[in-house]
Amino acid sequence: MLTQIALGTGLLIANLVVMAVAALVLEVVFRSAHPWLIAQPQRPKLLLMLIGVGLWVLGVVTAGVWSWAGTLHLLGAFATMEEAVYFALECFTTLGLGDMVPPTEWRILAAMTAVNGFLSFGLLTALLVEALRQVRLAQLERRHD
Repeated sequence: MLTQIALGTGLLIANLVVMAVAALVLEVVFRSAHPWLIAQPQRPKLLLMLIGVGLWVLGVVTAGVWSWAGTLHLLGAFATMEEAVYFALECFTTLGLGDMVPPTEWRILAAMTAVNGFLSFGLLTALLVEALRQVRLAQLERRHD
């Protein structure tokens, strides 16, 4: 049990670091693109920003799923990488179909995977909303100048 908790905690921390770095990189990109984003025409740029941030978030979530899947596969919890990815994605999204279950000695990792997914979606959704809010407010302010 302690091995699962230690391993799961390490993966959670690693994924949080990836999310934090991704957020900082996104902030740098937005700061450099800010003048362009608030210049006319604004709406197409807003749409492009939403697509870009959405893909960025999807990439970060995908990296998280693969890190858990790779770990589960290396531990021998699943025979194939496809099974490990499916299970990690099922847990990450908290879908919980239950059609695949890890061996008893690794089941705590399933709950920790779900915690990681829940946290990832929450933090990254907040990032998406904040990015949209900042750009849109700057666009509206620019219109009134």
